[in-house]
Amino acid sequence: MMIVLQKHVASITDMRIKVRRVLDSVSKRDFQQNDYLTGKLLVAMPYMADSRFDHAVIYVCGHDEYGAIGLVINKPLNSLTFSDLLMQLDINPLSSARTVQMQAGGPVEVSRGFVLHSTDYHSDSTVRVGENFCITATLDILRTLAIGQGPRKFLLALGYTGWGSNQLEQEIQDNYWMVVEPSEEIVFNSALDFRWRASMASLGVDPLTLSLDSGRA
Repeated sequence: MMIVLQKHVASITDMRIKVRRVLDSVSKRDFQQNDYLTGKLLVAMPYMADSRFDHAVIYVCGHDEYGAIGLVINKPLNSLTFSDLLMQLDINPLSSARTVQMQAGGPVEVSRGFVLHSTDYHSDSTVRVGENFCITATLDILRTLAIGQGPRKFLLALGYTGWGSNQLEQEIQDNYWMVVEPSEEIVFNSALDFRWRASMASLGVDPLTLSLDSGRA
C-alpha cells in the first residue's frame, strides 16, 4: 500500500473526530495561559499500562480542551526506509540526500507523515510549535530532504498519537506520564533508545528509583 503524506496540514477534525484544532490552532499564549501541554514532552512512566507506549517519549503537537495529538519520537519504524518512501512518492533523491531514520509516530493514521524540525526551515505549511520546534507535513519538505537540503535538525514520523477531551489530563493524573521540557539534545541528537532515559535525567529522575507502588499511590 502506498504511503502518502498529507498534502496540507490537517485540522484535528480531519485527523481524529474527537480531537480538533491541530497545530496552527494552539498558540504559545494559549497553552501557557491555559496550562495546555503543546510543545512539551510526555515521558511514559515505567508502569505504563498500554504496552504500545512502553518507555515512549512523545512530543505534544497540539493540546486544547478538545484533546491532544503527539508524535512518539523514540520508536524506530523498521518496516519502511526513507528511500522506499521516496520511491513510493515518485521522488528521485540525489546522492546528497539527507540520512533519515524513519520513526513510528503512533498507532493512529499510520499513512500520515510529519516532520518535526528546527526553526531554520519554513514553508507555507510549516507550523511553529513552542519556542524551538516546527512541524511540516507536506511533500515539499521530503523533496527538500531528498536533495540534501532542509532544516538543520529533524525527524520524520509516520502516524500519531491522539487523546480525546480530558483523556490526557486523566492519564497524567493517574501518573502514567511525566511532563518534560523538550530540548534539541533530547529530541534530535540523542540515540532513539536513549531518549527515554535522557528525558528522565533532564528532571533529575533516576528510573531505577521509580516503582509501581510509589507511582500509583
